[in-house]
Amino acid sequence: MLAKRSRQTKQPDASQASTSENNSAQTLDSVAGPKHVAVIMDGNGRWAQKKGKIRTFGHKAGVESVRAAVRFARQTDIQSLTLFAFSSENWKRPEEEVSVLMDLFNLVLNSEVKKLNKNGVRLKVIGDVSAFDEKLITKIRKAEALTAQNDHLVLNIAANYGGRWDIVNAAKQLAMQTQQGKIEPDQIDESRFNAHISTFGMPELDLLIRTGGEHRVSNFLLWQCAYAELYFTDVLWPDFNEEAFQAAVNDYKTRQRRFGLTGEQVS
Repeated sequence: MLAKRSRQTKQPDASQASTSENNSAQTLDSVAGPKHVAVIMDGNGRWAQKKGKIRTFGHKAGVESVRAAVRFARQTDIQSLTLFAFSSENWKRPEEEVSVLMDLFNLVLNSEVKKLNKNGVRLKVIGDVSAFDEKLITKIRKAEALTAQNDHLVLNIAANYGGRWDIVNAAKQLAMQTQQGKIEPDQIDESRFNAHISTFGMPELDLLIRTGGEHRVSNFLLWQCAYAELYFTDVLWPDFNEEAFQAAVNDYKTRQRRFGLTGEQVS
């Protein structure tokens, strides 16, 4: 009897499946996407090693994925894109790899800034740039000044950045203002503290993506991550294209963001 019922079950044809997929896509299209997305660009070294290359080969290949991410962000409603390029802990890596990363940063500034400016992208470097050499600092400041008036997209490059550094830096600035008598300690609240965080003036962080299969935030945007949605993918950064970015955004759109409320309250 069970076998007979199984034979009588009507399977949806290809057109029905296609219609279902289209309806699902249309539903997602109607859901608001993230305004601020951050990405931990992980997996360059492993990508290179899988191809029998040295780690630095992967860093160079990852530049195209940066271009793809910027293109995708410009074509959607994303207003701010923050990319983790070099952490404050990355100085501990082999000297040769650090040197290549610095050369690559210089190269990208030389080759990409005019393109960013032409496409209305504002470039902002967040992190303790004082650790870089004077030539690189000058290039950074010139690039920021050139693109300062652009409003299609804010591209934040986190270089020599750490989430703890960001919080401590904000605390130091507030402590100095208190010492100078500009504010009273009891005037310090989340809003005032946030005004000294490196991403101040941008939308709250909505979505944090990490490529490469690891499931941790690695001291990135710790203050900003408070209510961000986290998305982890096994895709290595050099393989992270527009399609992979869209998958992350689609996943974000399926989530219910409650900010401490119950599901019923949000509904």
